[in-house]
Amino acid sequence: MSSMRGIDTPVRKRRRRVFKEVANLAYHSVNLKDDMEALPYKIVDYEESQYRESVYRDRAIIRERIRLAMGMSLRPENRERPGHLTQGLEESNIDEKYYEPPLMQVIPSACNSCPENRYEITSSCMGCVAHPCQSVCPRAAISMVNGRSVIDEEKCIKCGKCKAVCPYDAICHKERPCKAACGVGAIESDKFGRAVINNEKCVSCGQCMVSCPFGAIADKSQIFQLIRAMQSGRRIIAQVAPSFAGQFGPKVTPDMFKTALKELGFSDVYETAIGADMGCMAEAEHYVREVAGGKQSFALTSCCPSWAVMAKKLFPETIDKISNELTPMVATARIIKREHPDASVVFIGPCASKKLEASRRTVRSDVDFVITFEELTGMFEAKGILLDEIQAMDKMADATSVGRGYGIAGGVASAIEECINKYYPGTEVHIEHAESLAECRKVLLLAKAGRMNGCLIEGMACPGGCIAGAGTNIAIEQAAKELAKFKASADMKIPEK
Repeated sequence: MSSMRGIDTPVRKRRRRVFKEVANLAYHSVNLKDDMEALPYKIVDYEESQYRESVYRDRAIIRERIRLAMGMSLRPENRERPGHLTQGLEESNIDEKYYEPPLMQVIPSACNSCPENRYEITSSCMGCVAHPCQSVCPRAAISMVNGRSVIDEEKCIKCGKCKAVCPYDAICHKERPCKAACGVGAIESDKFGRAVINNEKCVSCGQCMVSCPFGAIADKSQIFQLIRAMQSGRRIIAQVAPSFAGQFGPKVTPDMFKTALKELGFSDVYETAIGADMGCMAEAEHYVREVAGGKQSFALTSCCPSWAVMAKKLFPETIDKISNELTPMVATARIIKREHPDASVVFIGPCASKKLEASRRTVRSDVDFVITFEELTGMFEAKGILLDEIQAMDKMADATSVGRGYGIAGGVASAIEECINKYYPGTEVHIEHAESLAECRKVLLLAKAGRMNGCLIEGMACPGGCIAGAGTNIAIEQAAKELAKFKASADMKIPEK
């Protein structure tokens, strides 16, 4: 499947514009209700729509995006009067609002009702004499009409054999991009053929959102509430996920980024990798004692909330194998709250599912806000902070190399392995890692069948790991290089026992 990641498409520009304008409202609005009502006209301010066939549809979609970016839910489209854009604003115009599920939502008016799974003969068909497509079709679904191949959709079983043998690459496989990106089968269809998310199955990884070429899927944001909290004079401390490296421009060093966050109004900045350092030491000990010691057949990491939620939903028998260690986000938040009991904590990361994790009742008291790198960019833009021109006044030097490595697929498992090799020499370590929910499911099936005994299994919902999270700004390959540099710059390789 082709990926749009890292390309500055019109869909991404729109998302960014909405975050910037919502942050602008929080920073500068005098009459919030009126300014919010005027926003769709400010964003779509031309006579002809640039992105949709009509300026009215464009504005209707932007209205729903604004609501989600303000932390509100979509308005029902099946009512004659769905209510005002600002309906429910009072509940959102506060500095303490948790994400209300569902986190991921399809904006129905933006959905293109893409074909879910279909093979089509294109105009590239040469009507060749061999027509191997017809010969390999197990259901005789292909016939020649006026010298060209035609597929009978009623008979077609979507096996793809015709596509594989066509010498002219004239057969295309059309599938719904959001559905293809979802590893848990949560994308379904309504009666109009539009995508809908089954919230019972969804694990909020956000891969559907970044795969939709129509920008029809969006998640809720807390930037408005975070800015309100900063304006209230409360002490707000940021913790940043290691995958921030390179996300704010090639010239922006970790030290510059830390200074920029303070300029934005955060009273201090911690690396989330501190929590990773604590976790990998504890998980190393757990593996040696429980798995290598023969008490437990295998162990699963718990850092990625989407992977952990999927394991619990689809493989409930693995619940006792999932690490009980706090995720790096929660562990770091607890350190911050111990040192600064009066402070609120915001986690700044690449990830949509951390929003889901932070809304759990057990985590609420630790993590007050979660925003993504993409949302943070909107805050910097609204404040007019140019990161390229920041003079670094701070040092980002909290964590070890392995802790920072949690941001890339395989990094969690290798961090634990390095700790075991150093502190428990001679212990045989078996590591497996899976990236993408589809691969994670396969690994859990093998584990269930007893084929992963003795293994430490790391699961990451996003292909590539956290650097490929739904809230990132740059291409995955570039992010991997930047994270490698950030890892290499750490003073210590692994945490001390």
